[in-house]
Amino acid sequence: MRMIDTHLHTIDLSRLAYPWLETFEPLRRDYSAETYEREARRCGITDALHMEVDVRDDMIEAETAYVADLVARPGSLVRGAISACRPESDDFPVFLERARSSNVVRGFRRVLHTQSDDLSESATFRANVNRLADTKIPFDICMAAHQLKTTIALVDACPRVTFVLDHCGVPAIKDRAEHPWREDIAALAQRPNLNVKISGVIAYASESWELDDLRPYVEPCLESFGWHRVVWGSDWPVCTLNDSLSTWVAATHALLAGCSVEEREKLLNRNARRIWSLA
Repeated sequence: MRMIDTHLHTIDLSRLAYPWLETFEPLRRDYSAETYEREARRCGITDALHMEVDVRDDMIEAETAYVADLVARPGSLVRGAISACRPESDDFPVFLERARSSNVVRGFRRVLHTQSDDLSESATFRANVNRLADTKIPFDICMAAHQLKTTIALVDACPRVTFVLDHCGVPAIKDRAEHPWREDIAALAQRPNLNVKISGVIAYASESWELDDLRPYVEPCLESFGWHRVVWGSDWPVCTLNDSLSTWVAATHALLAGCSVEEREKLLNRNARRIWSLA
């Protein structure tokens, strides 16, 4: 069975600039695709999409070129890029056309959990995200749990765009905060153009987390969205802040115990292949 990781980050400090790392020491070093792939292959991961790492604005397209180099390596697991973008910019239409000419860009994301909600609520932002409706290019939403009502508003404003909600909506697992996250997830699941990514949630748990700590957050996503609108991701190397890639993969398989082969295939590869147009 193929296992597609839809949320791989790599960090190359010699080639790209990451302003947020200047104040986040735990990840302020290189994390190479080769290091990831060595462990990923042992875990059964067969394919990966590179998720943008919030590089400096003027290096967004340089990051895409960097990912193109990763894809071109012999035996690479990297199949494409989910590129950063700035829909709040008037230059977005031109940027979009350049990105569409690339054979590497499979999706877009704008990190929003570090931004004011006014950003995604602006007319320019929503108009530009709506441009994706006819491109079949999905948009990953990276918002924190307290922003999920803002997420609903964005998805409703762009009903023909395919969205993917990262990290189960970033629940506060460490604090065992299920509400109103659970109700917001149920409301989000009513939007048929939205999918949810079961990715790297161990990063939001305590250091002493156990499998049962994750169930109240993973299972409601599976139940609310159904098996046809869920995908899997590692969020490597962020997931390593609390454990290893191998442990997160093992936990995923444990959480899926009792599921049918068809359900596992949908989560682990078939849905991702459809959403990001992967072979």
